[in-house]
Amino acid sequence: MTAGESTSLPPAQLQSMELDLARLIVSALSLEVVAEQIEPDAPLFGKGLGLDSIDALELSLAISKAYGVQLRSDDEQNHRIFTSLRSLARHVENNRSR
Repeated sequence: MTAGESTSLPPAQLQSMELDLARLIVSALSLEVVAEQIEPDAPLFGKGLGLDSIDALELSLAISKAYGVQLRSDDEQNHRIFTSLRSLARHVENNRSR
């Protein structure tokens, strides 16, 4: 499954993954934000959550450790994968090791 493929996840499963990832983001990046207040469709970078390329590398490592999903820095789909918490959650849920 690639980032461009969209698989419908049950809403409860997607919301659970979004919350898990929000908590991982806050913890891994030591953000001063409440994970539950991260808007699922808000941008992760720039004016959204304010992440940068170094944060993306740290987050990729944390996701790899937690979910077994490899996010490579040279992946052409990274822009789409990291667009928002929701897009990241879909990608991780569709590609994680079970």
